[in-house]
Amino acid sequence: MTKADFVSLVAEKAEMTKKDAGVAVNSVFEVLSSVLEKGESISFNGFGTFSTTTRAARVARVPSTGKTIQVPETNVVKFKVSSVLKESVAAAKKDCKKSACKKKK
Repeated sequence: MTKADFVSLVAEKAEMTKKDAGVAVNSVFEVLSSVLEKGESISFNGFGTFSTTTRAARVARVPSTGKTIQVPETNVVKFKVSSVLKESVAAAKKDCKKSACKKKK
């Protein structure tokens, strides 16, 4: 699903124009980004929690050359899915017919 597809579904579900839905979706992404940039977490009941963590510095190997390099410490975004969403997706997958659940390519 693309962002445009997502905006269309939000517009349809919320009974608003695609333009207004696009503004709302972009606003949500901006707020989510700013919260995570501050190092804070944000939780959505029934969906999950976005948070940041620090990945420690490490030594890695370049497969093509075998050379080792230092990878610096970095901040990364984590998402922990809620049990409600996890169970919902698992139940949908069980009930799914093979022909109706094939992924689009």
